[in-house]
Amino acid sequence: MSAPVINSRLAYGELLAEMWAAHLAPAAADAPTVVSTFAGAGGSSLGYSMAGYRELLAVEWDDHAAATFARNFPHVPLHHGDISHFDPASLDLEPGELDVFDGSPPCQGFSVVGRRQVDDPRNQLFRQYIRLLEHWQPKAFVMENVAGMVRGKMRSLFAEILQTLKQARPGYRVVARLMDASYFQVPQRRQRMIFVGVRADLGIKPPHPAAIARPITVREALADLTDPGPFQRPSGKAALVAPLIRPGENGGDALRRAGGKDAYFSLERLAWDRPSYTLIKEISASRNGLLHPDEDRLLGIRELARLQSFPDPYDWGDSPVDKVWMRLGNSVPPLLMRAIAQTLRDEVL
Repeated sequence: MSAPVINSRLAYGELLAEMWAAHLAPAAADAPTVVSTFAGAGGSSLGYSMAGYRELLAVEWDDHAAATFARNFPHVPLHHGDISHFDPASLDLEPGELDVFDGSPPCQGFSVVGRRQVDDPRNQLFRQYIRLLEHWQPKAFVMENVAGMVRGKMRSLFAEILQTLKQARPGYRVVARLMDASYFQVPQRRQRMIFVGVRADLGIKPPHPAAIARPITVREALADLTDPGPFQRPSGKAALVAPLIRPGENGGDALRRAGGKDAYFSLERLAWDRPSYTLIKEISASRNGLLHPDEDRLLGIRELARLQSFPDPYDWGDSPVDKVWMRLGNSVPPLLMRAIAQTLRDEVL
């Protein structure tokens, strides 16, 4: 049985409600299986669930992320701990039995936000992903990472990862492609590198989904949302700069336009009739974040969740705003992963 087809005529809130219902529906007896590593708050897992997959295991070490995952996926076994300490034999699977192996190894060393360090030890966590891949030998795998890994001095690490994936036993055909989530019903300009591998003996070229929709605007995404959720207001210098920032501008743009000194502010105001800027993982009320198009406040948690394509009922708990913002900024947009999972289901599994 295939996953439900997205109705592109639905309003965005209705679309997310429909996808949440698909997530809650029991998986079919013949549902494809998936294991998710570096699972975070569950963005990838939600995408697979929306596409009708049955998740056998998730792996996540961060306490807050693991707690968020557990609240929303109470029936998925969770290894809460260091992936390097996880024994893949503890999951009773024969080599080749798993359908899809998923993971988003931490990407801080690749990110264009902040310093980019080739020797950042977090760049080597992909080797733990390879270790589990070679043990389970799934039919297909998906690895997600930031677009910055193919820019400048990081390209050598990208090449190393790609070559290592191709050499993983028992042999995989691998294709890596930059994908913009805004063409997959995520109301946000968010480019990510998506590696897709298919086991060589299957004789199938690794598929990436074709764009399925025009970009959704902030206005469309938030149209029927009555409660923004908890939010912060700019403080310090940002509180003085925020009223000067026009829709589609950042703080530096506003200061230059006003004739002030050049300064860097990653405080950005969304424009109603464009997709959102990329959600970053950390906010600072004094310097960076996403401003509401009309109000001098940072976006609320429920607004941010919509822009990352998480349905409204997703449970973020009672954590501080900056903690939830980090979970959202680090997550894979569920609707992007749903498109990838559905393409694999249609063309490989």
